[in-house]
Amino acid sequence: MRGPDHKQNALFSYVNIEERIPTEHPLRRVKVLADLVLRSMSPTFDSLYAEGGRPSIAPERLLRASLLQCLFSIRSERALVEHIDFNMMYRWFVGLTLDEAVWDHSSFSANRERLLKESVMREFFTGVVAIGQWAGAGLGRTFQR
Repeated sequence: MRGPDHKQNALFSYVNIEERIPTEHPLRRVKVLADLVLRSMSPTFDSLYAEGGRPSIAPERLLRASLLQCLFSIRSERALVEHIDFNMMYRWFVGLTLDEAVWDHSSFSANRERLLKESVMREFFTGVVAIGQWAGAGLGRTFQR
């Protein structure tokens, strides 16, 4: 018997995004490592941002997104934002819920001078790689094609 092709969108969804990511997926290990490094960089982030004013996109989210861009060879920030918008696993990795809007690609260029400068990026990526090597995570083999 052929099932019906329902076209109606659900009004509400009660999906826990954490449960949708496979427990053995390599990005789970990478996220743990990245979050460790990002927690250690909190004082650096505090020094880069003003005390008052309009809240920015969390620097942790922008750096996690940059890590995704490197890991999956996403060609541009515009394409990266599009991937994050449509890919549930990328949303989970960056820290967005299913209902949150993804920021505009121009957020990267707006934060490039402050956040994505060489010293901050080097601290982040070097930290992730160093902890991964120390923990024996084998991240180099994980993402080889």
